[in-house]
Amino acid sequence: MFGLSKKKKNKLFVLGIDGVPYTLIKEFSDKGLMPNLDTLRSKGTLMSMDASIPDVSSVSWTTFMTGVNPGRHGIYGFMDLNPRTYDMIFPNSSSIKSDTLWEIPGMSDKRSIVLNIPSTYPAKPLKGILTAGFVALDLKKATYPESAYEYLKSIDYRMDVNAAKAAESMDLLVEDIEVTFAKRREAILHFMKNEEWDLFIGTITESDRLHHFLWSAVEDSKHKFYDFFTGFYKQVDALIGEIISYCEDIPFMIVSDHGFTAIKEEVYINNWLKEKGYLNFKNDKPQSVGDIGKGSKAFAMDPARIYINRSKKYPLGVVDTDKAYEDLRLQLKDELLSFEIEGQSVVRDVYMKEEIYSGPFTEYAPDMVIIGRQGFDLKGAVNKPTLYGRGIFTGCHTQDNATFFLNRPLKKERINIVDVAGIMADSMGVSHKGFDSSL
Repeated sequence: MFGLSKKKKNKLFVLGIDGVPYTLIKEFSDKGLMPNLDTLRSKGTLMSMDASIPDVSSVSWTTFMTGVNPGRHGIYGFMDLNPRTYDMIFPNSSSIKSDTLWEIPGMSDKRSIVLNIPSTYPAKPLKGILTAGFVALDLKKATYPESAYEYLKSIDYRMDVNAAKAAESMDLLVEDIEVTFAKRREAILHFMKNEEWDLFIGTITESDRLHHFLWSAVEDSKHKFYDFFTGFYKQVDALIGEIISYCEDIPFMIVSDHGFTAIKEEVYINNWLKEKGYLNFKNDKPQSVGDIGKGSKAFAMDPARIYINRSKKYPLGVVDTDKAYEDLRLQLKDELLSFEIEGQSVVRDVYMKEEIYSGPFTEYAPDMVIIGRQGFDLKGAVNKPTLYGRGIFTGCHTQDNATFFLNRPLKKERINIVDVAGIMADSMGVSHKGFDSSL
């Protein structure tokens, strides 16, 4: 076993738990469901953290691993637009414009093991091991080097939960979450104990799938899957115990990429834009923003990213002056902030892109980003028949209430996920001045 064969100095272990809210993990710790975490809390810092804007995994995890905002790393969502068109593209690891933590000066000579971080597919060579997270399509292309692929293949490693099973039955989904997490745990512990490393990042994404489909279970102790939900976190806590037992005094961190809450309504922002007269489509059953019609002033993409249809930027653009652009954004902001459903305010905040992004890739940023109030899950779908409704999900993301933990004191009252890379570099004794900071 090689994991601790060298000095412990300047090592770091990071456990990513996708979508775990600070309030949930603190509650489970307080109730004794996560005794290992509860013990760790007395020696460290467990706190709420703000996620990226927008609060989707591709943006938040890329911000985490680069330490810079989307205006510098270039990722604004799981799907994006081909510049100056309405054509959809799917960003991947080659789309990231900034170095990741394991590529920066001072870290590139250290050995890193990076398991299951979203948006790292296809795997790029590094000094160490990487197997990509969501959306990874092929294990071989997702993994570097070949020896790591052969090991993962040999244990029937699962890259992700098969969410399609939820449409068949929640029992099948639960079984798949359980098996996938078991394989994730097996891989994390194997590489931790049998490989040399300076930085280890192992990410659990089964939690996010559990929360989307079965958040209702944690809010009702009589729910069929309540025990499974709490049992899942008991297993996560057992994994934390195994990691701490093996790593002893090494700095240990837990990070989530956003919070979670119960869904009140899914809200379809393109339908809102249509109702207000800002958007139309060239056919009755649009499939994407590529079906945008003439005269449209704005359109939205998941999750609630608004793009102004400027004449110098898009083929059917009609907003042709800077004044018209600014006036339209202000008008949209005012109307969005007064948007209500059944007497409840839907929108918490509306940000202009220059308020939240800076860097060489801001020209590709959405012109505005909306953050919903708790429980309102804002969507960019174009094919929904209503302004709002409910689907199969019972839980949705929140931009606040993400989780940060470090088994050391941390003299900060509030942090954003963009701050984490700097804290990681400090923990490893690596000097790097190129990160952004929210503080």
